[in-house]
Amino acid sequence: MAGKRDYYEVLGVPKTSDEKEIKKAYRKLARKFHPDVNPGDKDAERKFKEIGEAYDVLSDVKKRGMYDQFGHAAFDQGQSDGFRPGAGAGGFRYEYGPGGGRSAGFRPEDFEGFAHGGAAGFGAGGFDDILSGLFGGRSAGFGPSGPMKGEDTSTTMEVNFEDALFGTTAQLNLRREVPCASCGGTGTQPGTAPRNCPDCGGTGQIKGGRGMFSINRTCPRCGGAGNVKEACRTCGGSGYVPKAENLTVKIPPGVDNGSKVRLPGMGGPGVNGGPPGDLYIVTRVRRHPYFERRDDDLYSEIPITFSEAALGAKVDVPTKDGIVTMTIPPGTQSGQEFRLRGKGAPHLGKAGAGDQYVRVKVAVPSSLSEHAKSALRDFMSHAPQNPRAGIGFSGFRRGKGAA
Repeated sequence: MAGKRDYYEVLGVPKTSDEKEIKKAYRKLARKFHPDVNPGDKDAERKFKEIGEAYDVLSDVKKRGMYDQFGHAAFDQGQSDGFRPGAGAGGFRYEYGPGGGRSAGFRPEDFEGFAHGGAAGFGAGGFDDILSGLFGGRSAGFGPSGPMKGEDTSTTMEVNFEDALFGTTAQLNLRREVPCASCGGTGTQPGTAPRNCPDCGGTGQIKGGRGMFSINRTCPRCGGAGNVKEACRTCGGSGYVPKAENLTVKIPPGVDNGSKVRLPGMGGPGVNGGPPGDLYIVTRVRRHPYFERRDDDLYSEIPITFSEAALGAKVDVPTKDGIVTMTIPPGTQSGQEFRLRGKGAPHLGKAGAGDQYVRVKVAVPSSLSEHAKSALRDFMSHAPQNPRAGIGFSGFRRGKGAA
């Protein structure tokens, strides 16, 4: 359809967006451009109608599929010679002859939602619920929506490695929407009462279209509520106001990167008297210079001398609980790992902990005295060894005629 913007562009979402992302974008824009919030603003009224039309299509699986394949042409009924979505596109083709007659192959059920009575596919919990939640009304032709829980929200918090292991208490500065105290969340100026919308006569819908179709559209003035109100001067008609809060958050022992800490009732505001959503704090753990964490196990490395590796020894090893003594058996090889049971990270939300794996690395001295060199030569003469004897590889042999 010439002159119409892409519906995804109207809502400001990519074509890969899911139903939740599309709904969230619509709610935000509808709240911003609703006529009650912008009285007398024709541009806001036009945009509100445009985003309502975009959401009407993109929130419905069938309509969205048709739109993705044929664009606005899938819903263009303005041609006098009939309705031909997808002509020449290699997909389905439905044609209507002059005077509204239909050609062979027409199935009314393929155009569910375009008959009299409004757009189908938006029963309870759909388009009507969103408008009701935003502006406290209901769309004509649908039942009133009940209380709905607010949206869950999330934020990120960085914690130190030690605090992630043992838990901590942190402060969080939060800014969220709460019901407006002046209007009680209704969005209506106190002392005033809603009146029938003059554009739709209180039905919440206006008729449009030509030919055999008569399409009921959501009234752009009242948003389908059937009535208009004087917007609350405190919240601008949205029913909500921002509130800054300083929260004390308990981070439990054992959190890791991506762990979620739930704060009930601290998310988005509820709809139609419903409870607020929840806030999820996603933790990000700072790196540690000594420990590496993999799931609930901790990994570390400790150097030992050649003598300790050859003869065996008892060495002190740092753990999350302090220094412990670990036995190095005789003949330990560089890179060998030893397990310390229960010295890993606590299991989040349950008893027990992971293990700590200690990798030993034989430290070779960078300089030796003449006496030390003589002692080593004497040792080698008494304990001859060729650690490369078992390799058995002497290189590749190139065959005759090779370039």
